[in-house]
Amino acid sequence: MSDAEPLPISALQHWAYCPRQCALIHLEQAFDDNLHTLRGQAVHAQVDRPGFELRRGLRVERALPLFNDRLGLIGKADTVEFEPDGTPYPVEYKHGSRHKAAAIAACDDLQLAAQALCLEQMTGRAVPEGALFYASSKRRRVVAIDAALRQQVEHTAAAVRTMLDAGRLPGPTSDARRCHGCSLRDRCQPEALARLARGADGDAFDPGADGDAFDPGPDDIG
Repeated sequence: MSDAEPLPISALQHWAYCPRQCALIHLEQAFDDNLHTLRGQAVHAQVDRPGFELRRGLRVERALPLFNDRLGLIGKADTVEFEPDGTPYPVEYKHGSRHKAAAIAACDDLQLAAQALCLEQMTGRAVPEGALFYASSKRRRVVAIDAALRQQVEHTAAAVRTMLDAGRLPGPTSDARRCHGCSLRDRCQPEALARLARGADGDAFDPGADGDAFDPGPDDIG
């Protein structure tokens, strides 16, 4: 890789969810909390304290720093379970339910796969799978780290880096459901931008104008 700054693994998940959200966070350094982000922080507070334990013959590392020099990625794994032969098994914690819409769940899969590629470089061992633990369901969902997912990590990392180098915000996502729970919705202004795209620029930032033109979608996208 070049001498460019390493990308946080979280940027890949943000890009997969919404490129504009990714740019607001990682290009403009903007972030706001809402109920969803605070719930996520509460879940991660339980696993973000570095440490290790022995559990059922496994060495379990918490808040393990990660890196992959080839892809230029850095981050932190919530939990990594090391099998007796040293094979790492990453487990990423999420606050929602394991029964997410497939397109939304795929964003979590991508983040887990990026962690797996970091662990492979760090340990020299293959990481064929990992798991996502959803706090609401209190269940794991196993994810195979297959060739397609590995390629997606590489393509997404390249796309994020291209966006950062260009220094431009992408447009809002076309999937309005993703805007509903986004803490950056007020900064993003997807409704106003949608009206501008239709040529209604005279009332683009009037919160009372065209109030029914943008349907935020169902309450629960997961």
